[in-house]
Amino acid sequence: MPKITYIDKDGTTRTAEAEIGSTVMETAIRNNVPGIVAECGGACSCATCHVHIDAAWGAIVGPPSPMEEDMLDFAFDVKPTSRLSCQIKVTDALDGLIVRTPEQQG
Repeated sequence: MPKITYIDKDGTTRTAEAEIGSTVMETAIRNNVPGIVAECGGACSCATCHVHIDAAWGAIVGPPSPMEEDMLDFAFDVKPTSRLSCQIKVTDALDGLIVRTPEQQG
């Protein structure tokens, strides 16, 4: 199982095993990762699962879709590495992925 590392605003690191085909958001929720609110449950209709992808992973994770970019307009502290974790599907290629949660969700 791929492992995803979540780093919160205080620098606390949590690593969780993710199921292939699930999302980075679902993995966070299943593992009680603070900072991922996920109000819409993964429907890409809010920005409460916003994360910053570690720069080294940008090309592997890929860019946001146009719909995701629209939702990111509602997020707090948007950066070039911002993504909605509900839109990142877990694959073997994401083993070791590092994401950071913002200070607050949108």
